[in-house]
Amino acid sequence: MRQILLIGFGGFIGTIGRFFVSKLNIYWHFLAIPMGTLTVNVVGSLIIGFIVGISQKSALLTPDMRLFLMVGVCGGFTTFSSFTNENLMLMQNGQFLTAFLYTTLSIILGFLAVYVGYVISNLL
Repeated sequence: MRQILLIGFGGFIGTIGRFFVSKLNIYWHFLAIPMGTLTVNVVGSLIIGFIVGISQKSALLTPDMRLFLMVGVCGGFTTFSSFTNENLMLMQNGQFLTAFLYTTLSIILGFLAVYVGYVISNLL
């Protein structure tokens, strides 16, 4: 139960952060790219990479703290950070083809799923 509460509280913090950063979409425009979303994806990936790096080099972060930060905060801020971390792990294990396939499938199937969901919503 403690781990669930850690993840939930971290998710709350990450989600609130994502809400505020995504407001950049209103004020910051570059080639029609949703800059708020891009920012949370990139910053979330940076944060989770930093946490993984610190965790591999020292015992500074307890397993509970890593769970809170990585699954909770980063997961609430953006699930893209988990995706990029998984690809980093694959590459560190020498699984470059798997990382390429995972990335390609995630992007193509994710985009397809968004489109299908959109189409279904318009049928209702």
